[in-house]
Amino acid sequence: MTNETPPVRTITPESERVERVKEQLQARFGVAADDVRVVRAPLRICPLGAHIDHQLGVVTGMTIDQSLLLAFAPTADRSVQVESLNFAAPTRFTLDHIPPYTKGDWGNYIRGAALALQKDGPLAHGIVGVVDSEMPVGGLSSSAAVTIAYLLALQTVNHMPRTPLENVALVTRTEHDYIGLNNGILDQTSILFSRPGALTRIDCADRAITQVQQGDAPDCDLMIIYSGVTASSLVGTGYNNRVAECQEAARLLLAYDDQPAVEDPRLRLVAPQLFEQHGERLPEALYKRAAHYFSEMERVQEGVAVWQAGDMARFGQLMTASGASSVYQYECGSPPMITLYQTLADTPGVHGARFSGAGFRGNCIALIDPAARAEVAQAIHA
Repeated sequence: MTNETPPVRTITPESERVERVKEQLQARFGVAADDVRVVRAPLRICPLGAHIDHQLGVVTGMTIDQSLLLAFAPTADRSVQVESLNFAAPTRFTLDHIPPYTKGDWGNYIRGAALALQKDGPLAHGIVGVVDSEMPVGGLSSSAAVTIAYLLALQTVNHMPRTPLENVALVTRTEHDYIGLNNGILDQTSILFSRPGALTRIDCADRAITQVQQGDAPDCDLMIIYSGVTASSLVGTGYNNRVAECQEAARLLLAYDDQPAVEDPRLRLVAPQLFEQHGERLPEALYKRAAHYFSEMERVQEGVAVWQAGDMARFGQLMTASGASSVYQYECGSPPMITLYQTLADTPGVHGARFSGAGFRGNCIALIDPAARAEVAQAIHA
């Protein structure tokens, strides 16, 4: 093992990135400088509340200082042309004929966003755009960020503003109806509502959103660690299967208690006491999914309290416990992601670690002592 400190990814200052996407839009599409607009959509992390938003649970999120940028301008007709600084092939279509979902195509999100908006009425104008994100894909919700950016751009050129909560619903419509991912509202709500320095608490049942300020605490850093595992979409992973298992667990638990059947069962409809009473009657896999849900709800409740109290050591412990439950109860995560999580959890100077997202690809996050940054970097590069 070398004693040299491993390299840390160098990020271009955002002001330079903004100028770059503006210049690229003008160069590629001949747009006048005065017609260029830029959307900034920050990327998000989820410290606590993993895999329970789709069950209407209570979750937490926050945005980081890295973002996805979209420079755009209106088209005179209903054509859409978007190019990416990160992918080679451009995306082109008209709003009259939106192509179907294509596996592995980064253009799915602009097509899905346009289709979601047009369900409320036709759009008069498309856009030309250039999109850029420097962070590795996976676990930071770049898909929700780019969908929000496209929605805001299309709304701007068509003079049809929407509220943040309306855009939360439009992202859900895009993901469910076009992408085919049965996710919850954690990602887009965190991106649209988070504020610097605060933990965003989201009740996915009633959409209540609270900014939780951190109490006085020793300095801590959030480190984002890329696993090297890539995938174009969570569609095709075990994500949708896990959602269905949670719903089946909810249906059975309500039935065990002789409650009337509901059309859309979710674990939020099940009282914790009901799980304690009847949980062992569930098939093993469904028991594990429900156990993750109820224990994660408890971790979120305690996590919000210790965040307010400034007890970051305990907050980190809850993050690590959340990660373990995601692996062993929810049974998600690819082997490289699990190895990275376990390495971080076992490294001195790390208060807590977990997947930053579903766990099938992308990044992990760690809450660390700033003085231990070099040692943590060394451990994950060993």
